[in-house]
Amino acid sequence: KLLELISEEDRGLRTQKDATKRDAIVDAIESMAVIGRRSITTGESLSSTWRLLWTTEKEQLFIIEKAGLFGTTAGDVLQVIDVNKRILNNVITFPPDGVFFVRSDIEIASPQRVNFRFNSAVLRGKHWELPLPPFGKGWFENVYMDAEIRV
Repeated sequence: KLLELISEEDRGLRTQKDATKRDAIVDAIESMAVIGRRSITTGESLSSTWRLLWTTEKEQLFIIEKAGLFGTTAGDVLQVIDVNKRILNNVITFPPDGVFFVRSDIEIASPQRVNFRFNSAVLRGKHWELPLPPFGKGWFENVYMDAEIRV
């Protein structure tokens, strides 16, 4: 049901303006949290490349929405996580040659929560690169995870 709800939401851009749809998605997420409430979602199985399908994270949505300023649209939005190396890389691609890349260190805080601290960021085009200052810290919870989906 969750995948069906988010399938036409442009990674969350459309949902920002539709409170009813956002509430339905949040309800579906809460249902998945009930299913996964006793699971450990911060172990080695978290180490993978995860493709973003939907988010409410304002900074990511802003970058996705404003890709047109660079004459492109946002491509894949990925999180590359390595639990053993304690690394999280956020990657937003801008086809054909651009990328926004943010490197973070992570700390496992609980069976379902990961804390992170940004330590570098760069915006790259085909023939240019703009390093940006790291901009903060935060956390995320994985309330449900299997081999193909992380919520």
